[in-house]
Amino acid sequence: MRSKAETTKIYLAIVGISFLQGLQFCVSPVLGEISAHYPDVDVSFVQMLITAPSLISMVVALISGWLVVKISKKRLLIFAALVAGVLGFIPFLSDSFWLLFLCRTIFGISLGLATALNTAVVAEFFEGPERVTAMGIQAASVGAGMMIITTVGGLLGASGFSRSYFINIIAFICMAVLALCLPETGKVKLKGKEKITLTKHVFQTAGFGFLCFLFLITFTTNIAMHLSGALEGSSSVAGTLTGVFSVTQIIIGLVLGVVTGIFKKFTLPAAMFSFCIGAIFFIMFPGNFLMLSIGAAFCGLSQGVFVPTAMVEVSNAVQASSVAMASATFTCAMCLGQFVSPIILNNMSKLLFSEVTTTNVYIIAAIGMAISGALAVLWKAREKKNV
Repeated sequence: MRSKAETTKIYLAIVGISFLQGLQFCVSPVLGEISAHYPDVDVSFVQMLITAPSLISMVVALISGWLVVKISKKRLLIFAALVAGVLGFIPFLSDSFWLLFLCRTIFGISLGLATALNTAVVAEFFEGPERVTAMGIQAASVGAGMMIITTVGGLLGASGFSRSYFINIIAFICMAVLALCLPETGKVKLKGKEKITLTKHVFQTAGFGFLCFLFLITFTTNIAMHLSGALEGSSSVAGTLTGVFSVTQIIIGLVLGVVTGIFKKFTLPAAMFSFCIGAIFFIMFPGNFLMLSIGAAFCGLSQGVFVPTAMVEVSNAVQASSVAMASATFTCAMCLGQFVSPIILNNMSKLLFSEVTTTNVYIIAAIGMAISGALAVLWKAREKKNV
């Protein structure tokens, strides 16, 4: 039986891991300024500063499911924090978009380890209803990290986009928190002839994770360039909207048990439909801060409910020794959706509307998510019981 102090330390470690995940969005509020500073760089590459880490994180997440048998989670996570911190400051060395792009891509090492192992840490220390609560806290802390990182990054970037890089000092703070607070449980041990195996439910959930994030990531990759009228070009407004997105995740994460109790096995499709509502606000009111904030809140609700609920489902669907691989599989699918999103949706916008605009992308994303949500309803309706 753990003491309250020990449980609090574990929660602090989970918060530290979640803040590492939030660093994926550190340049989100200044994408508009970056695009203007490098006019010869295609907008898809600028957007991929957010999604490029997903390319490496997919591979790393899958490898992490095997690495935990060789190296402890604590050591892997401390390494992830160190890599994130160092890469965050390297772009100061040269005014080069491609150096920035390279660092953001390699950050995928940290992102893959943090995203996959965060769930594994929760599953290792919590069971049953406590696991749902812990996953809610994890989702809330991801939202808190994203809010602080994007809001402060947006304020720093208002006087020059490169100043937003200073927010990466958070990685070193996370490294200290993990070293002090995360218990060292050693390597994962397989019992007897036990093997790391996954179930059909894990792959199904991962498939819907891919679809969800193919469309959901458009909030982050497009919002800074979507603002119109008096709001156009404002990194502080973009940062604030991302902050609203994150605050909603915090609130939803803290009441996740209530939300899942209401929607039960249909929680995942409900989260997907929430994004559709948010996208409608973006499409209709690109120059209205209040309406954009409401849209950002619905998108934050979508991510704040979908990710922890899906992670709980995949962790409950396998044996304890396979949780890291199950969460890694979901993470891989989620990251793949993020990575290909700008390429697929921008090309669809050009094909369907003859031009690439943020409004067109949001229209496609809303329709795509609605179809995906409907498919998720059919999937869940066929389940005899909630996993």
